[in-house]
Amino acid sequence: MADGRSTLVHSGENLLFLTDEQLRQSMEAMFFAYRGFTADPDRILSDMAYGRAHHRAIYFINRAPGTTVNNLLNILGVTKQSLNRVLRTLIEDGLVESNVGKVDKRERHLFLTKSGHELEQTLSDAQRARMRMAFRDAGPEAVSGFRHVLEAMMDREMRAAYKRLRDT
Repeated sequence: MADGRSTLVHSGENLLFLTDEQLRQSMEAMFFAYRGFTADPDRILSDMAYGRAHHRAIYFINRAPGTTVNNLLNILGVTKQSLNRVLRTLIEDGLVESNVGKVDKRERHLFLTKSGHELEQTLSDAQRARMRMAFRDAGPEAVSGFRHVLEAMMDREMRAAYKRLRDT
């Protein structure tokens, strides 16, 4: 088509007009993909009596060393109480260290220790391997489309936080 919509037609499906059934199939695919994406880290973390909240905290502390507790709260979208429980465990187990802010003494800045970096590497390696395999199978156009769909599903504030993190 000359109007540019030809890129929206794939395998006979016009993606501008998805049926409820097609949307349901996509929703179910997302649920099962998420289970696969988290399965390897879940297995690793279960041996340590950690869960996904620990994984997310470790991941984002690694992505932004020195991030504040308040910034991590905003990224994760959890309560202060639940994050404090997770951080207390990670600090006690020697995976995270918390330093008082130099400018604002009320702030706590978070860093991974050597052990924390090693755990984060192990968890992310497992997820990268799964994503690399899926992206290779799907091809470059699908990779770009996948990221576009994920970004489009984010609320405006989440998308802004995601872009800030991505740009660091």
